[in-house]
Parts: sequence; C-alpha cells; structure tokens
Amino acid sequence: MGRRVLLPGLLLCLPPAAGWTASNCLVTEGSRLPLLSRYFISFRLYSSLPLLATCFSVTNLTQALEAVPQRVQGLCLSGTISVLPQDAFSNFLGLKVLELNLRLSRLLPGALRGLEQLQYLCFTAPPMKKTPLFLPPDAFSGLSALQHLRFSGPCLDESLGVRLPPALRQLSVTHGCLQDMGTLANIFPDLVQGASSKDAWTLDRLDLSFNAKLQNISSGALQGLRLGTLRLDRTKIKAAAVLGLGLQSLDTLFASSSDTVALPAELVASLELQQLHLRGNRIKRIAPEALASCHSLKTLDLGNTGLTELPPSFLATMPRLQRLNLAQNQLQAVMLCANETGPVSGLWALDMSGNGLRILPPATFSCLPQLQELELQINQLTHLEGQMFQGLQRLMTLNLHSNPLVSLGEGWLAPLRALTSLNLLNTHVELSSAGAFWGAESLQDLKLQLPRGPPGVALSLPTRLTSLELHAVPGRKPWELASNVFPVLQTMTLKDWGLQLGPQNISKILPALRQLFLIGRSLEALCSQDDSSFFLWQLPTLQSLKVQALGHISRPCRITGLPSLQELKLESLKSRAQPRPLQLAELVGELPRLEVLQLYHTGLQTLSAAAFRGLGSLQVLVLMEEDNLVLDDSLQDHSPRMPQYMYILSSSLACLCANAWVAPWLERSPRTYWHIRAYQMCPAEAEGRPKSPLFPFLQSHCFQTLELALFVGSYCLLLLLIALPLLQEARNSWVLYLQAWLRAWLQGLWGQRGEGRRFLYDVFVSHCSEDQGWVVQELLPILEGCPPAGRGLRLCLPERDFEPGKDVVDNVADSMAGSRVTLCVMSHRALHTARCRLELRLATSLVLAAPRPPVLLLIFLERISRHQLPRYHRLAWLLRRGDYCLWPEEEEKKEGFWAWLGCRLRQSGLG
Repeated sequence: MGRRVLLPGLLLCLPPAAGWTASNCLVTEGSRLPLLSRYFISFRLYSSLPLLATCFSVTNLTQALEAVPQRVQGLCLSGTISVLPQDAFSNFLGLKVLELNLRLSRLLPGALRGLEQLQYLCFTAPPMKKTPLFLPPDAFSGLSALQHLRFSGPCLDESLGVRLPPALRQLSVTHGCLQDMGTLANIFPDLVQGASSKDAWTLDRLDLSFNAKLQNISSGALQGLRLGTLRLDRTKIKAAAVLGLGLQSLDTLFASSSDTVALPAELVASLELQQLHLRGNRIKRIAPEALASCHSLKTLDLGNTGLTELPPSFLATMPRLQRLNLAQNQLQAVMLCANETGPVSGLWALDMSGNGLRILPPATFSCLPQLQELELQINQLTHLEGQMFQGLQRLMTLNLHSNPLVSLGEGWLAPLRALTSLNLLNTHVELSSAGAFWGAESLQDLKLQLPRGPPGVALSLPTRLTSLELHAVPGRKPWELASNVFPVLQTMTLKDWGLQLGPQNISKILPALRQLFLIGRSLEALCSQDDSSFFLWQLPTLQSLKVQALGHISRPCRITGLPSLQELKLESLKSRAQPRPLQLAELVGELPRLEVLQLYHTGLQTLSAAAFRGLGSLQVLVLMEEDNLVLDDSLQDHSPRMPQYMYILSSSLACLCANAWVAPWLERSPRTYWHIRAYQMCPAEAEGRPKSPLFPFLQSHCFQTLELALFVGSYCLLLLLIALPLLQEARNSWVLYLQAWLRAWLQGLWGQRGEGRRFLYDVFVSHCSEDQGWVVQELLPILEGCPPAGRGLRLCLPERDFEPGKDVVDNVADSMAGSRVTLCVMSHRALHTARCRLELRLATSLVLAAPRPPVLLLIFLERISRHQLPRYHRLAWLLRRGDYCLWPEEEEKKEGFWAWLGCRLRQSGLG
C-alpha cells in the first residue's frame, strides 16, 4: 500500500513546471528501476532511492536540469558538455547519487558546491577516446558525505594535489591513462600523506582496473595506506609486485587477467591477505611450497588459470579457506581429500564447473563437512551415486547443469539432508523411478530437464518446493504431473511446456503460485484465448507473469481474466502475419490489479485509450523495440486515467501526421510522465536534403493539415447544428434517403470492425410489386429451394420479411445491413417505384462508402439504357466488372444465367 501512496505524494510535491514530459529525460522510482536498469550505470546504487532521473543528449546543462524534478535523489546526465560551471546543481541539494557522462574536460571551482548529502559521484567518458579531465584541488570540498568517487574513462594525468573528501571509502580510477602507481599518488596526495599509523588514510576499496598501460609500481607509491580491497584487473601489474606499494594493510586483492604467472605467496604471507582473486591468469601449476604461506586465505579464485592438477594436501595447507573457485580449468580428476580420515577443511563454497570432470571418487568431498555450495556444471559426469556426497550434511546448493547425466543412483540425494537448491538443466537423466528425489526433504528450488517421458508414468516431484523450473525437448510427449499438492510452490518456469497441466485441478495442485514464466517455441495453447482449455486462466492468485516466445507465432496472444495479476511481461510475441495494425487490447484484456506492463517486440502498432479500460490499477507501461507506433489522440481525453509512468524505449513512432498531436500535448500532460526514446528520423522530402527529427518534422509538415481538419470539422458541426431544426420538420424523400444511407453506412462500418459476425439473411432481394411474380416463380425456387435443385439460402423479401409497423426506411437499412449480398431486380417499372429507387441508392452508396464494399448484384429483366439509371455514374464500375446480367427470354440461355448467378454467390461466400 505504501508504494501506491508514494508516487501521488511525490507528484504533489513537484512544482507545476517541473517538466514531467521532457523527451530527453527519464524519471522513475527506485522500486521500478529493474525495468529500466540499462539506462542507469550504477543501477544497484539507485534502487533504494525514491525518485531518480537520467537525461540523454545533454548539450545545455541549464535547459536539461529544468526538465528534472528538484526532489530527485539520483541523477545521471549523458551528453557533450566540456566545462562544468559553478553551482551547477544548486537546485538539487538533496542529491545522493550523481553520474556525469558529459565528456567533461574541466571542473570550475565550486561546481559541486552545496551537495552536502552526495554519497556517490561518478565521472565517465568513452574509454577509447581517453578524454582528459582537469580537477581543481578543491573540486570535492564541501562533499562531507561523499563515500564513493569513481572515474571511468577520463584521464586525470593533468590534475595534481586534489583533496579527497574526509568520508571517502571507495575510489575508482578505471579505463584511464594510468601507467605508474606514483601518478595516482600525485593526483590524490591524501593517499600517501599518512605515513604513520596515526595519520594513515583508510579506504575500503581502491579500483584501478582496466588501465591497460598500468605496469609500473614506484617503490612506496601508496606508503602507509590502509586498504581493504585493491582491484588491478586487466592491468599489467603482477600480483607479487603489490608488495612494493608500501601498503600498511590489505585484505583483498583482485588481479584477474593480469600478468601474474605464479601464486604470490610472499604477498599473502606479508599482508596476511584474506581474499585473492587470480582468474584469467596463466598460472598452470601451483608449487607446494607456495601454499605453505597461504594459511591466512579465506577466499581463493583460480578460475581459468590453466590448472591441470592440484598439489597434494591442497586444502590442508589453507585451514581458514572458505571459498575456492577452480572453474574453467583442465582438472579431469581432483583429489581434494586424501582419505576419509584425513584433516577436515572449513570450506563452505566450491566451484569446479567447466573442468571436464568425468568421475568423482567416493571420497572426493569426505573432508568437507562444512560445504554449503557445490558447483559442478559443464562437466562430463554421466552417473551419480550417493557415496559421492557422503559427509556433505550441510550442503544447500548443488549445480549439475550441462552434464551428460544418464542415470542417478538409488537414493543418491539421501546424504544431502540440508539440500535446498538443485539444478539438473540440460542433462539426460531418466526419471522413470518414483524415488528419483527420495531423501530431499528440504529441497526448495529445483531446475529440471525433462527427458522423453515413459508411457503411463507420472512425474513425481518433492512437494515442499518453493521454486520449480522445467525445460522440455520440443516435440516430445509431455509428462503428467502426479496428483501431489505443492502447498508452498510460489515460482514456476516452464520452457516448451513439457508438463501436462489441466485446468480442472490446477488451482488445487498449485494453491500458492505467485510467479509464472512461460517460454516456448509454440504458444498456440496460450494464444487460443480459450479460457477453458489452458491452465493459466485457472490461477486466481497469480501475481507475476512473463511470456516469451522463442520464434514467431501465428496469432497475437491475449492475457486476460487473472484477477490478482500485478506484473506482466510479454516478449517476442510478434506474429508472422498481421493483416491490420495490432492494438494493445489484442494483447491485454481485463486485468483489474495489474500495476506493471512490459511489452518487448510484440508487434504492437497502435496505442489508444480503449486499451486502458480494463487496466484500472496500471502504474507503469514500458514498450521496448516496438516499431512504427501510432499514438491515438484518444489518449488526450483519457489522460487522468492513464498510467503514471509510460516509457517508449528503443522503439520508434511512425512518421505520420496521426502522431503530430503528441509533442505539444506532452508539454502539458497533467499527470502522466512520458518518456519517448526514439532515434529514428523522418525521411527526407528530396534527395540530398538532410533528414529531420521526428517531432520537429511532424510539427512543421502537419501543422496546417491539423488546423484545416479542425476548421473543417468545426464548420461542419456548426452547419449540422443549424440544420437540425430544419431536418426535424422536413418530410421530403431526400431526407429519408440521407437518413437511411447514413444508417446503413454506419452499420456497414461497424460490421467490418467486428469480423466473424453472423448475418440474418444471405441475400436481400430488391424488386417492385409488378416484378414479384418473376421473383416468386423463377428466383425463389432456385435460391431458397432445398439442394440439389436449390441452394438453400435465406432470402429477405420486402413484402414477406419486413417487420410490420416499422418505418420503411429503417426496414430497408436494417435488412440490407443484415444480408451478405444485395440483389436488385431491375426493370422500367422498378425505376419508377419510390422504394426500389431508395433501395438502389442505398446499395450503390454503401458500395462506395463502406471500408470493404458489400456485394451488389443487378438482374435486368429487360434492356435499360445506362442513362436511364439513377446516378448511373455510380453503377458504371459495377457494369464494367460484370456484376450484372440480363434475364434471357430464350430457354436455352437461362442455364447460362443461373450459372453466372451461382458463380457470383460462391465468390461472395455463399456455396
């Protein structure tokens, strides 16, 4: 409830001119940040903030900040500003997180003045261009709360003597131009001024990663610095050389993908390192004597270091070791434990993934009673027995993903009494035994690859699961779920279904299901929109749903009828052939509690107010990779009831005048925050001319068109209001014609929008009373007669089927709109009959006015000149198309007449 109250409160606090509709700034809440994480660099730092903003393509800082609410606590600016002026953020004194990706070359003194609550400050620049950035010595004075200062990309070589804020705990200088650690000390002399323990500066983290030219360490470059973590990833500094920095203390060293070729035993022993990360180095072999100096280590990362074997007593020499990473090496066999009676290790996390392990001896983990996490994915294990896991009484996580497992021993999980998470995806295990998961009473999270199901065998799973992920092989028969109840299962992921779930008992089997993720190459069952045939519609407690297609689908998927659903994401649901623009109402129906809706590459093309009628609680709408969107102008009137946040990101609006209203309306949108991130340009009018941005192009080319349309519309409305009293009293026949024509035209339009509607009649027959004999004797037996002599059609005859007491005009209009085909029997007598003339005029007018013209056929009982036909120019194209025929007097030619009529009726869908 608190989250719902938060945003209206924030909106009330904002000034009316806060610029909630600026097209180059994106505003959101921290709780919604996972929806837009790609637009925020330090995404995790923002998640606890109530309101934050990011602005793109900033060229004028003052104008950009006018579009940002002053109450934001997190701000990210991207653009091309070279100088940061004084008091640049004087209106945003509550900022706690600030990122500047502006390609700055200089900070003026006092540029950051007043930001006393700022905790995180980041300067970024393209790493390939090596942009120089000059900092004055007092650039960060007054930032009393600043804890994390980061430079990613800029070169700081020209800056000297920059004073660090007193509360600083993390300093990052990455992707820069550093070549010598002594340069860093010249830029920030505070790092080395504390030579004694009393004055020593303390940092929790110093990150110098991705300085590709950093290779020199001047002796004592960081003398006396007390440091928690030092990161030297992707530099040319060997881990052992860190000892020459003169650090007073160091707990953790990251030196991944550096030039380290051996375990830095002396460094570990001298500084009593607790964590050492050497991933990506070419160590290949560990000398046994080096391990003797590593007794202080609690974490050791040797992933992807080329190891082929481990020295004897590897774990015994590091009694304090808790986490060990041996992933992506060439260890085809490991002997971590010498025997079951050997020394016991305190290791609680072990990663041996990606090593090509084929077999695990029974005593492999016998000395690891404290182990809680075991990663064995991407190996060559084919068979598992319970003896392999003897002694792992505290193991909670076991990952066997991507192993060619064929069989599992009886009771193989029995020793793992504390196991809560098991991953068996991309394996080939047989689940024919009902006891495949026997002994896993504590299992809560299961990821399982479903093989081909044995006939008549139901899938039996642990009943205390809280999370379940099932992947199936496409095209194979789905498993039937045993009639167990999963009372606490809250999250389920189904890929390519693989599980046969019926709608009859699904709510009883999964009473606590809250989150569902459906992935599949075929979503026909979901897209059928048949509420009775798919289990999804029988989950009234479902709160989060994500649907992703792995290929094009044949029809749009529509999600509706889930009363508790709060979050919905539809991804890659673009159908193969869309005969008309896809609207949001065809994807989402009645979801009264939905708060967040994400659409990613669904083929949506039209967004109108009608889509929000069943989404009364919607707060956030995110559209990603939707091309040529048309925003219907009905959204203007619906604005007070639309979502509070609407984001159109990585998508494009159609360059049509139908979108011309959007730009001026966004500037005065009273409640909804819009952000339209569109990179497309409207096409040039002439070859060689530059292309124009979307909104300026529409405003300049559609302005007169819109004004003219408004003028014409208001003028016509005024004329109609003036003529209403006259029309009310008029009794002339042309008024009746006009009323009937408008009625039939509107009904025709409505009928075309509602595809698949049922017609009351097949053929409406227009004729005069003098020709009734021919209709009854010749036409009715052929059309209404029973097969095979007749066609069994339903005909509407005025004298027989018109509703008694109803106005003639209404009878004609309703009957004509309710018939598939209109057939006019023409003669000189009919042309002089008022009702026949009305029917002919309505039929011909509807042919020209309707979006999809109805079928109109003419039968001439006698020869009539075209000039004798009323409004003959309307019938000219019908006569040229051959939609008429002359009734022959010769008997031998009548068969050809009936053949023509039958062919035209079949073309109209009347067999």
